Amino acid sequence: MHKVGIIGYEQTPMMRDTGAQNEVELIMSVIHKAFAELNITQSDIDFTCSGSCDYLQGVSFAFVDGLNAVSAVPPIKESHVEMDAAWALYESWLKIQSGQAEVALIYGFGKSSPGQVREILSLQLDPYYMAPLWPDSVSLAALQARLLLEEDIISETEMAHVVKESRSYALNNPNAQLSGNISIKDLLNEPYFVSPLRKHDCPPITDGASVMVIASEKKAKELHKRPVFITGFDHRIETGQIGMRDLTKSPSIQISAKALNLDKKLIQVAELHAPFSHQHLLLKKELNLSDDVLINQSGGPLAGNIIMTAGLDRVGSIFQQLQSSSLNCGLAHATSGPCLQQNMLVLLEATS
Repeated sequence: MHKVGIIGYEQTPMMRDTGAQNEVELIMSVIHKAFAELNITQSDIDFTCSGSCDYLQGVSFAFVDGLNAVSAVPPIKESHVEMDAAWALYESWLKIQSGQAEVALIYGFGKSSPGQVREILSLQLDPYYMAPLWPDSVSLAALQARLLLEEDIISETEMAHVVKESRSYALNNPNAQLSGNISIKDLLNEPYFVSPLRKHDCPPITDGASVMVIASEKKAKELHKRPVFITGFDHRIETGQIGMRDLTKSPSIQISAKALNLDKKLIQVAELHAPFSHQHLLLKKELNLSDDVLINQSGGPLAGNIIMTAGLDRVGSIFQQLQSSSLNCGLAHATSGPCLQQNMLVLLEATS
């Protein structure tokens, strides 16, 4: 396996509503910042890949419009995934692995404010048995939380603690949408939204975009003084039939963790794509992360959740933490589908 390094990452401020600012304008702002930071241009990019969801914009092939944010003349090698941009990162990593590219640009974007995200996400369910019932994403997550509570795997106090930590860590993240110091007592006094979930247990509606630049080992060392290398990548999918899954467990995470030999790694920081507070607790348990591991220092998805970019943001946040500190090893997680149906783990290590 060839070494592939992350050399650039930028994110827009995560906002509840960016108003008239369109997707192209959101993407352009972060691409220009990333290119300026690395002193490169689009001509230095061998492959471009994006992640987005046409349903958010309500237009077929809406992702093509996003290409207006990059210079596509003369023609470029380009691809798109109708998923979180973490999967665009995976495709780009494979391009470099196969020797078809040296430097790749990945971007993701999502404006959730114009629509009803929890209902839009129902469209990713099984189209024959589940989607016609139109169960929304928050209600499905609430079912999972209820199962975890009734089996005494987690408690509501632990869920509140996750939210308290998220808001507190987010005070150090200038792009965070939600931050602050709030007591567990105050959180537990909030009314239920979709029982047993309170509003603060759910991800906020967020608009924004993110971009990442990766490169082969040789190019990464040329363009960045301390690149962070991807040393492990694993993606697993569980069945789309909710009734056939034990929602209190995540066998896909367990298999991925074993494939990456995580029990033999000294993980110092982790970013978990857990849109709901109970999923943070479930992932921590399934990954067997100790209390010594710093988790979601960015605030995580509970502090800002750009649909189709939140997974890539977990990778980007680990990159920022490793390249700006003495830490050497981190783990990023991305998810897609209802109740953590799909899971991707990315192991990252900094050069000394």
